[in-house]
Amino acid sequence: MPHTDFIVAIPARHGASRLPGKPLRLIAGTPMVVHVARRALAAGASQVVVATDDPRIADALSGEALTVCMTRPEHASGTDRLAECADQLGWDDQQIVVNLQGDEPFAPPEGIHAVATVLAAGQAQMATLATTVEDTDTLFDPNVVKLVRDVHGLALYFSRAPIPWQRDRFARDRLGPVGEGVLRHIGIYAYRAGFLRRFAAMPPGRLEQLEALEQLRVLEAGYRIAVGLSPVPFPPGVDTEEDLARAEARLLGFK
Repeated sequence: MPHTDFIVAIPARHGASRLPGKPLRLIAGTPMVVHVARRALAAGASQVVVATDDPRIADALSGEALTVCMTRPEHASGTDRLAECADQLGWDDQQIVVNLQGDEPFAPPEGIHAVATVLAAGQAQMATLATTVEDTDTLFDPNVVKLVRDVHGLALYFSRAPIPWQRDRFARDRLGPVGEGVLRHIGIYAYRAGFLRRFAAMPPGRLEQLEALEQLRVLEAGYRIAVGLSPVPFPPGVDTEEDLARAEARLLGFK
């Protein structure tokens, strides 16, 4: 992998509604947030930071080769939490920061590194990853975010709806095979610390509020998001008790 200097910052809030105490839930005997942090460390980051509002999460990370940033509890999003870290830790405005969600215990190190490389290689203010959609169940699932991008690899739109709408194919058979180039968004982001601060200070946009997708704030404000294809599969994150059970089975299967 080509060298790119980047920090991985992991927002980890204790009070998740669907899975309370999520960062501390055990997977094969180890807290989830520790699994995520170890993935970040394996990606070659110059620093790994966990941004949290709860000392129990900080305690669970003692002994790991990372920085814990204690943040205010009232932040509305992980982006806001990381912006506070940028100020607390004095990150230079040009520093590349990868926002890795704290519920991604199987995030591949190659993918974490890739999103930083996509940002560093272009002029966009932000970068993210995508992978192809292989079936119509995924395409029509509102919990799966889809996206379209232009010929330069820049995002045109993100939506919970199936985009692009394949008019003729779906007119014949909605359950038919998905066409080439239909993309699923992978929720990992890279930006420079200066834009992270700017992003967190921007008011939510109308499209963001309609779709409940924070990245639409960036597009609606006229900024660019570069979209790279993930070089490796990104297994799903953990949001529910069922996801946690699957993660446990997956991890134990590695041994």
